[in-house]
Amino acid sequence: MLEQVIFYTILMGFLITVLLSPIFIPFLRRLKFGQSIRDEGPESHQKKTGTPTMGGIVILVSVTAATLVMTFKFSEPSVSTYLLLFVTLGFGCLGFLDDFIKIGMKRNLGLTSRQKLFGQLVISVIFYLVYRQTDRFVQEISIPGTELSFHVGWSYVLVIIFWLVGFSNAVNLTDGLDGLVSGTSAIAFGAYAVLAWNQSQYDVAIFSVAVVGAVLGFLVFNAHPAKVFMGDTGSLALGGAIATIALLTKLELLLVIIGLVFVIETLSVILQVASFKTTGKRIFKMSPLHHHYELVGWSEWRVVVTFWSVGLLCAILGIYLEVWL
Repeated sequence: MLEQVIFYTILMGFLITVLLSPIFIPFLRRLKFGQSIRDEGPESHQKKTGTPTMGGIVILVSVTAATLVMTFKFSEPSVSTYLLLFVTLGFGCLGFLDDFIKIGMKRNLGLTSRQKLFGQLVISVIFYLVYRQTDRFVQEISIPGTELSFHVGWSYVLVIIFWLVGFSNAVNLTDGLDGLVSGTSAIAFGAYAVLAWNQSQYDVAIFSVAVVGAVLGFLVFNAHPAKVFMGDTGSLALGGAIATIALLTKLELLLVIIGLVFVIETLSVILQVASFKTTGKRIFKMSPLHHHYELVGWSEWRVVVTFWSVGLLCAILGIYLEVWL
């Protein structure tokens, strides 16, 4: 029964996205919600100017529908289900505002960094206040591949905020090439679906595979050459969602391994900025890291497939450390 629920959830998430996208993409095009490509970005990306963005709306609709329909079919939505949807839709709405201001209102900067951070903090704190009332809330962090864990007490709220804000921004930074985030996020959510299932957290597993189905359906239209981009609407939502799953499964540190591609992309930006401000020199030809490989001569498709492969190896390692070690 459970195996069927998982299969049908992936299928439903995939089909909703595949069926809605051909309707939604022309709608975005009519509204002239096209991507604006930065002048300082790789020159090859200029041809992508005008490609419809904010496709993350379809992902959010698909994930929400598949999660609720299949959860009600299996049992009843749990607090974890609602927390996952709250964070995902909350970060998605924040991304939507950013996209809409940049594209719909023709303001290049969108939300200011302070406005975006404030929104992320509000969502994170609300999540913490609700999560702490559940029986799954434990102020401990486990070390992957060991039986060790350490109690962090009240500072766990800082861990929650850092994980939600950090990984939502990390996935957002990674979203720079056709299909890159769609593929890497499908792999990461798939890994956490296995881990949630292993813990008998079937509500979290159902949500996770709903995301897998939705982003794989989106990949049909987002693979190179992309017909639509997810925008901040999708990337912020996916980053917040994967961090929430890591928190609910109490596998916070394992996300650093499973989501290593997102971590490396973020570190490349931090190192680039720090190096340039302190020495006036750049470490990479361009950051995030995927642009560096483009500028050294790799094709966009090669970069994407390589990053997918790294993400898959990290996901397998993460599952191995938690399940089989």
